[in-house]
Amino acid sequence: MSQDQAKGGVVLPFIIVTLIWSSTWIVIRDQLAAVPPSWSVSYRFLLAGVGMGLFALFRGVPLRLPPRGIMFATMLGLAQFVLNFNFVYRAEHYLTSGVVAIVYALLLIPNSIMAWIIFRQPVSRAFIAGSVVAVAGISMLLLREYRMAAVAPDAVLLGVGLSVAGLLSASAANVMQGMDMARRLPMMTVLTWAMLLGSAMDAIYAWATVGGPVMDWRPGYLLGVAWLGIAGSVVTFPLYFTLIQRIGAGRAAYTSVLIPVIAMLISTMWEGYRWTPLAVGGAALAIIGMAIALRSKQG
Repeated sequence: MSQDQAKGGVVLPFIIVTLIWSSTWIVIRDQLAAVPPSWSVSYRFLLAGVGMGLFALFRGVPLRLPPRGIMFATMLGLAQFVLNFNFVYRAEHYLTSGVVAIVYALLLIPNSIMAWIIFRQPVSRAFIAGSVVAVAGISMLLLREYRMAAVAPDAVLLGVGLSVAGLLSASAANVMQGMDMARRLPMMTVLTWAMLLGSAMDAIYAWATVGGPVMDWRPGYLLGVAWLGIAGSVVTFPLYFTLIQRIGAGRAAYTSVLIPVIAMLISTMWEGYRWTPLAVGGAALAIIGMAIALRSKQG
């Protein structure tokens, strides 16, 4: 493989993932209008699992997994497609989509810490310094939310807690994709089973907590489910997990620097997010800190 081909194998997936995932945050916001979050998550990953399975069959990838593979897919589905997204959807009840996206920009930090614990990947002092700067920036943004929130301040804190819980769940799923088990199994097959099993777990949880299925037949909701399920899941998750396996969970989180920038711009246009000096300073610090942390892992 030439150097240009190698770069293309990383750069193009990076661009696609960044642009699509930047748009998904505002779409999730619209999903909260009438349908309980767990049902919306279940619909999304049922569609995504079916789409991924059809794509796998089209590519000639077998859908059969050994028992250990099914167990791995179940754990991945629980972390990524149940816990992570249930926390995210609920967090956006209390915080704007752009702010939740910026909290998720910290994904690099738990990714790198878990990779250090599990795979013994080193963590540099520059990475620690950059992470501290990024956390300070996120704290400023959340302080702005706390001061200006239209809901009770305690609700903002709840939104932050939900965001952090989702962040840790996503990080666990990211690190799982760096394990030897994930490398030995066909990625599309694992994702198909993880999405379908995750959708089933979401539906069981939804039925147990809020009752039977609820559907919003607005074209906006249905198109949103389609965008999140196909573009935001079938297209992006294989590309992102390929990045993790090629360059590691830490470097793959480069997307987390650009995604919140674009998501905040979208939030400004569609949600009327109001920028204050505190918000501008916090966003700048978060992005600068993440850039420092990521550059420190290039060596």
